[in-house]
Amino acid sequence: MENRLIELLKNRKTGDEMGVYSACTANEVVIKEVLIKAKETNTTAVIEATANQVDQYGGYTGMKPKDFVNMVHKLAKEVDIELSQVILGGDHLGPLTFIKYEEAQAMEEAKTLVKEYVLAGFTKIHIDTSMRVASDSTTEPLSTTVIARRGAELIQVTEQAYQELLTTNPDAPQLAYIIGSEVPVPGGATDVEEMQVTTVDDFINTVNEFKAQLESHGVGHVFNQVVGVVVQPGVEYGDEKVDFYNREAAKELTAALTQFDPIVFEGHSSDYQSKYHLKQMVEDGIAILKVGPGLTFAYREALFALSYIEQQLFSEEKQSRFIETLEKVMLENPGSWQPYYHGTPEELATKRAFSFSDRARYYLPQPAVDSAIKQLLDNLESVDLPMNLISQFLPVQYRKVNEGRLEKTPTALINDVIGVTLDDYIYAIKKVW
Repeated sequence: MENRLIELLKNRKTGDEMGVYSACTANEVVIKEVLIKAKETNTTAVIEATANQVDQYGGYTGMKPKDFVNMVHKLAKEVDIELSQVILGGDHLGPLTFIKYEEAQAMEEAKTLVKEYVLAGFTKIHIDTSMRVASDSTTEPLSTTVIARRGAELIQVTEQAYQELLTTNPDAPQLAYIIGSEVPVPGGATDVEEMQVTTVDDFINTVNEFKAQLESHGVGHVFNQVVGVVVQPGVEYGDEKVDFYNREAAKELTAALTQFDPIVFEGHSSDYQSKYHLKQMVEDGIAILKVGPGLTFAYREALFALSYIEQQLFSEEKQSRFIETLEKVMLENPGSWQPYYHGTPEELATKRAFSFSDRARYYLPQPAVDSAIKQLLDNLESVDLPMNLISQFLPVQYRKVNEGRLEKTPTALINDVIGVTLDDYIYAIKKVW
């Protein structure tokens, strides 16, 4: 059975969808809004788990691949969207979280990882073997040949797993593959200035080397299932700065795509681009737009806005103190933000709360933070939210409430803040006839 993503990208120049955006997140609130938007706009919902989020040991979310699939399917049932409209992807699948091991052990762990993703039902598979393992040189760059060889070894496993899957699910769609990695490790860059547009030579060498390694490993047919190559098209963001897409700077790279049609580029770090820049990226062949922190950033913005409203309506002892709780938990557990944020104590406090890198997203599931969110919502659901406060702290949503297009419940307001960001991506991928 053909993969929906392969079919969509093959027909992107004539179909309604010029590309897809991929929500790379494990946040249930965000995922549910992605599904709602997909249903409303009749677009494809691509939802991805990253290797450090979800693996055979549970990742940092505590979920194994099948757990993530079950969670998305549960949300899809709540939204009442057909599962055929939903694509599940695995991002940076490879030895990412096993680099402390030498090659043999790291690759064995990676093989188990990719096998579990396929058997769980993921159909968009990003094979990423670009990271050094313990036995690799620490001074010389990892060669494209080594990266491609390791990638081909993992694809041998995913194809075997797919054949195994067919025995229990004969209608399982074939796998769609993404290769290449011209981005920081999952979690974000520590230095925005290090990013440069991928060179044409690097792109061509990556594709040709992967093709050769697939053939030499007996899985040459898989090249026809390679739908995208990860490149750096010159978009990135830091704590407070966004590098917007410059199609002139990327024109040589995007022009090289014609050599490998219908392969497209997958652009990571598309977060915070304007909808017009996103549209340009899709038009130029960067037809898979990855977004993650930008979506949880919007969720965090909505929670902060509701917290400010709560402060006006409730006495201090009744408030959820969500903002203060989030800060306290982040200070007590600095591992997920400290390597990325630098500056004075005052600057660090601002970054913990407001950085575009959104390291705060790692702390939202923490029990104390989650409890504060629940109390915040309970508090605000118990009152009739004043329109003047909605106008003050959520002006975009105020207009929609005023026009009768949005309920003024805290949940509806949160979903709409996330939805505004998603609207930019839907604008970018939808063809205007």
